[in-house]
Amino acid sequence: MPRYKLVVEYDGTPFTGWQHQANSLSVQQAVEEAIARFNGAAVRSHCAGRTDSGVHATHQVVHVDLEKEWRADTVRDATNAHLKPHPVAILSAAIVPDTFHARLSAVKRHYVYRILNRRAPPSLDANRVWHVAWPLDAAAMHEAAQLLTGRHDFTTFRAAECQANSPLRTLDRLDVERIGDEIRIYASARSFLHHQVRSMTGTLERAGAGRWSVEDVRAALDARDRTRCGPMAPPTGLYLIGVDYSD
Repeated sequence: MPRYKLVVEYDGTPFTGWQHQANSLSVQQAVEEAIARFNGAAVRSHCAGRTDSGVHATHQVVHVDLEKEWRADTVRDATNAHLKPHPVAILSAAIVPDTFHARLSAVKRHYVYRILNRRAPPSLDANRVWHVAWPLDAAAMHEAAQLLTGRHDFTTFRAAECQANSPLRTLDRLDVERIGDEIRIYASARSFLHHQVRSMTGTLERAGAGRWSVEDVRAALDARDRTRCGPMAPPTGLYLIGVDYSD
């Protein structure tokens, strides 16, 4: 059975996240059903990173095993034809070795969180940003973010239902920049805990609003206590934007 690597883009707004759910539509279900319609048999997909309800992706990576070998561009185009009208697109498809695994072979994942920082609410970007109407200091947020980079116990920024065996993670990048009315937070690591990026973003927002100092952020990290985290940012502003693999 040939294995295909797919790069997938989606608007997470109408879905209950990537993973199959019993009574609601997931991105995984939409993709698998679209492939099954032209493939003639059910498939099971595996993704690089499971996104929650309302979280988006510009570069999710998925692998599937098909019953027969198709041209890669046929897999891409046929899947896209059957995905309509869902806001999901296969950007590329490629045949890969059986040893490739979208999740297990990944060596780094990249996210961006978008904050619209202005008084007026979003119109074109509704459900695609976190609207924060009060002023935020992006430089203060970036300074606080640097305290979180490196290897730490991220219990403070971990969901209560997180199933990871350990709260220890190495955060390679956490940068904050302002582009006009938008603040973007870039996060990169081999792996993240459940809700880690959204939890860190909510804490950085406190620093940007002047309600927390840099030392308050450090104290929250060191506390290793979920109750010391700032309010978790909503899913609407979070995007999976890239996955790296070794050669």
